[in-house]
Amino acid sequence: MNKQHRVAAVHDLSGVGRCSLSVILPTLSVMGIQACAVPTALMSSHTSGFGDVVMEDMTGYIPKALKHYQTAGVDFDCIYSGFLASGGQVDCCLDFFNAYPEALKVVDPVMGDQGKRYRTYTDELCRRMAELVSAADVITPNLTEASILLGISYPVSRLTISEIRSMLVKLSSKGPDTVVITSVPMMDGTSCNVGYDKKNSSFWRVPYEIIPKHYPGTGDLFASVLTGGLISGDSLPIAMSRATSFLEYAIKTTYGYGTNPREGVMLEKCLPELINRRSFTDYSAL
Repeated sequence: MNKQHRVAAVHDLSGVGRCSLSVILPTLSVMGIQACAVPTALMSSHTSGFGDVVMEDMTGYIPKALKHYQTAGVDFDCIYSGFLASGGQVDCCLDFFNAYPEALKVVDPVMGDQGKRYRTYTDELCRRMAELVSAADVITPNLTEASILLGISYPVSRLTISEIRSMLVKLSSKGPDTVVITSVPMMDGTSCNVGYDKKNSSFWRVPYEIIPKHYPGTGDLFASVLTGGLISGDSLPIAMSRATSFLEYAIKTTYGYGTNPREGVMLEKCLPELINRRSFTDYSAL
């Protein structure tokens, strides 16, 4: 019997606004990977632009779901976590990691963006997130989250290659073999997603064009395509390039239609682009 890749996606679910599980599930599915939702929170919408959000914490559900999966003999090739509603959910993720030791452990340490920490992320929750990062194989922080994890101020100027390499190596020294930092302004004037593969001692960069709009959920989309690529056998630079190119395509498509940014990117129009699994070559060594 042919085995299909299966991912446990430990993220929140927003009813309105394209982010977290609402983009992760269809993205991985289109890439040929079975995505199994393990919701950390149920939210009426994401937290940017829709006013007061109704939220239900799902901490009590997660260990029950894990126990059921183990009893039923359900296996996972990857455990992929994102937004966590409480420090207790870090323990839930670690329990998933321990239950499936052979699975690829991907942590998107959702804590903030554009130099600011999300209001739900206390010092204690950020400390616990760092603990989860140390148990991961792959992490995908944006520059804000990378700064939080390293305990440094958010950079106010463009970064040199030496500074970026230093950040990548220091993050990897905390545990993960693969580190990808998104949204990095570089000294040469480009904006790039950058990565480090500790096992091969290799550094990578993928440039992208800045579009003057901010769409919620783009980090979730990037990390999902990256994760899907790695599970399917892509090398790190190919997976980074595929994720960057698809996200740029989705953002440009949405920008062209002029929809309200709070709705997120127009994923439904863009998903067919992932089906062909085109190879991208716009990466280079860092």
